[in-house]
Amino acid sequence: MVRRTGRRPGNQDTRQSILEAARSIFAERGFDKASIRAIAGEAGVDPALVHHYFGTKEKLFLASMNSPVDPAELLPKALAGPREEAGVRLVRMLLTVWDSPAGAAAVALMRSAMSNEWTARLMREFVVTQVLRRAVAELGIDPAEAPTRAALVATQISGLAVVRYVLKVEPVASADTEALVAAIGPTVQRYLTDDLPGLL
Repeated sequence: MVRRTGRRPGNQDTRQSILEAARSIFAERGFDKASIRAIAGEAGVDPALVHHYFGTKEKLFLASMNSPVDPAELLPKALAGPREEAGVRLVRMLLTVWDSPAGAAAVALMRSAMSNEWTARLMREFVVTQVLRRAVAELGIDPAEAPTRAALVATQISGLAVVRYVLKVEPVASADTEALVAAIGPTVQRYLTDDLPGLL
């Protein structure tokens, strides 16, 4: 990729240039290793402009993903309550978002991720750093166990999303939300808090 040189003043193209640079850097380095300075360098702008347009790295990442919701706002609400019911609440929250008009962007991203490695990297970073990492932190899960538990939760969440919204396999595709919550929530709960012999 040809790197841009010089500094671009703030104009109508700057925001889009920053977003394109952010997608490239986040896909290449992952969320944790990406920096505002590196993204600004890729876009050919001053780092202060990145902060001006997007605020934090988290907000820039959400914008670069075209995310219809902010997990930092939704997850604490969804996970507030008895720990032993967290899996049910998490599944209900995700289905509510996906079934809403705002969920169309997330479904489009899932479809793209299945055929495009670059998009798959971005999607993986989003699911791991913005959803699963936040969920295990909210629940106070042992940091040593968190990566395994988060990955197992991802098998259920991503599988549900693909089957219901991308492949549209019946009867899951048209199933009542609460029926799916009742069926899948306990499995997610087991991955979050129960003993997992052979893995943990």
